[in-house]
Amino acid sequence: MFLSGITLTFFKQFGLGIWLTLPVLIAFGLVIALCGQVVGRREGWSRFDSFYWSFVTATTVGYGDLHPSKRGTKMLALFIALLGMSCTGILIAVGVHAITLALAAHDAAGKLH
Repeated sequence: MFLSGITLTFFKQFGLGIWLTLPVLIAFGLVIALCGQVVGRREGWSRFDSFYWSFVTATTVGYGDLHPSKRGTKMLALFIALLGMSCTGILIAVGVHAITLALAAHDAAGKLH
């Protein structure tokens, strides 16, 4: 079955890890969105375009349809990208921790039999 053993343990641990890191992830998301609004206001973009751009930048997708042209807004873009990479790093760390715990539990259960 799909949701048994190692998979279920992974999802439980991953969910717990996300729950524990949620305040940091939310704070980073809010800072990303607010910085995006600052960039958008200085660049003359709509609020939606600013929000869209900030999260495309934070995820390092960078479609290129919108881009800052002023020195200050380019600096904020770098900051947004660093925050986005930090969020990605946290999510990866939570996932690695969850799979490590799930594999350890699986190995421990196998030694008991």
